[in-house]
Amino acid sequence: MFGGFVVGALDHRYRGEHPVRTLVYLFRQDRLRLLVAVLAFLVKHSPVWILPLITANIVNVVVDHRPIAQLWVNAAVLLALLLLNYPLHLLYVRCLHGAIRRVGTDLRSALCRRMQHLSIGYHSRVSAAVLQTKVIRDVENIEQTTQQTGDMGLSALTTLAGGLVVIAFQVPAALPVFLLVVPAAAFLVMKLRARLREDNESFRREVERLSARVSEMTTLIPITRAHGLEQDALHRVDGTLTRVLRKGLRLDLLNGSFGALAWILLNALGAAVLAGAALVAYYEVIPITAGDVFMLSTFFATLTSAVTSLLSLTPVISKGLASVRSVGEVLQAPDLEQNAGKATVDSVRGEVEFRDVAFSYGEGEQAPAVTGFTLKVAPGETIALVGPSGAGKSTVLSLVIGFLRPTSGRILLDGRDMEEIDLRSYRRFLSVVPQECILFEGSIRENVTYGLSGVSEERVRQALRDANALEFIDRLPDGLDTVVGERGARLSGGQKQRLAIARALIRDPRVLILDEATSALDTRSEALVQQALARLVAGRTVFVVAHRLSTVRGADRIVVMRDGRIEEVGSHEELMRLRGLYAGLQGAQLA
Repeated sequence: MFGGFVVGALDHRYRGEHPVRTLVYLFRQDRLRLLVAVLAFLVKHSPVWILPLITANIVNVVVDHRPIAQLWVNAAVLLALLLLNYPLHLLYVRCLHGAIRRVGTDLRSALCRRMQHLSIGYHSRVSAAVLQTKVIRDVENIEQTTQQTGDMGLSALTTLAGGLVVIAFQVPAALPVFLLVVPAAAFLVMKLRARLREDNESFRREVERLSARVSEMTTLIPITRAHGLEQDALHRVDGTLTRVLRKGLRLDLLNGSFGALAWILLNALGAAVLAGAALVAYYEVIPITAGDVFMLSTFFATLTSAVTSLLSLTPVISKGLASVRSVGEVLQAPDLEQNAGKATVDSVRGEVEFRDVAFSYGEGEQAPAVTGFTLKVAPGETIALVGPSGAGKSTVLSLVIGFLRPTSGRILLDGRDMEEIDLRSYRRFLSVVPQECILFEGSIRENVTYGLSGVSEERVRQALRDANALEFIDRLPDGLDTVVGERGARLSGGQKQRLAIARALIRDPRVLILDEATSALDTRSEALVQQALARLVAGRTVFVVAHRLSTVRGADRIVVMRDGRIEEVGSHEELMRLRGLYAGLQGAQLA
């Protein structure tokens, strides 16, 4: 379980289910809370539809000179209901909004956990920004939709139900009129509002263009300033600002005119209801009192507003249900890394064997990324993968990590098929030093010991010393507690790379992946990183990819790849004597 959900059950609720049924399922644990919230709302909201009745009773007391005690009784009832509003409103908020917040939190937890289980292939297809939007905005939309539907929907429904019940008991002859006129008036108001939809959409699109222009302007500021193009950049933005101004003014005028028309329409119909009720009372067509006339007039405005509120919830609900579907795209995504029930890896010697391995990035792919790859790597051996771009080197690394599974063939780890082991337990014995070190907003200590607990100060310092990182860390004002900034923004490329090596060293891995670990560094930084890498690879099984062939000369074996196949295998000296592809690549770089 995670949050309040069972994984399998939650997945099922997003497969082919209508979003409304999914929402009902999500709130199943809070059925009692929701019932309490509805009951609390009914009582706390009752003054809205009881007030016209009480006012009518008081008017009748005054007009008909009824006993004054009736006035005090009506006033006391209203006061009691008003005083109950505060505690009942707090109870309503605690129950309904508490349930909504819990569902939102559980949904975000479910999404984050699902993302951790989805394959690297899925994450390469779906951008991080899209997933972030689902976790933040889509769940927020679901929360807001549920909250607004609860608040506005309950308010409108209780007002309608209460008002119609009062009318049915007090003036039953007026009920058919209200059942026809109130929905018709609300429908006319909504039609007027619908005319604005196109202009609202046009204004929204213009604002989005402005956002894109501003984003483009800020991104290009270095180039703009370097070429003295400030006025040109401002001219581009000013044009969009002018269009936003015109669209905004047009929309404001339309909103004003339609708002005035709606106000005139409702008040004219209200006046008609008032006049009609007064005429009926005056000519005694049906027996109604002066208080009833006032009550019917008041109820017309109240009930029309309630129906209008219900109709206006349609786009809100549609937006929320669309977000439910959007969240479901992640929660029901089938592209998972399957580890359940597989054997746990308790130790790793580091022997890796590829047996006729092939891999394709899709069924329609004509040329597989890797094909016929056969190689046996002894524990502690360093294997360098070289070759032109698109040769399949990074794919082989992903296969070793377990991010990708072979389309055909087998990969054995210490003689065990990797298809049969829990890859999460295997990765405890594996470290990766990528081309660009990925750091999070936190201290150097937190980044180096990420995922480890109870690591001593001396062990951290030793890892940093071996990574040639201690010399710059000791010069920092806060030392190990220095915050590196978002994605390590306060450190140079060489400094970040040495932290990545320290992060690998402190885990004492048995299998090590070096993916272009020095390609983006200057000469001095590369020399420091190479010294640190020499300490890191000692006694470990290492797979290294490098475009600079000078960095792989010391590898035990160099595997030369082309078009997903192994072309040559041997040491640097052996391959140079062959005068094949490797020698050609070496000559091209030296030239």
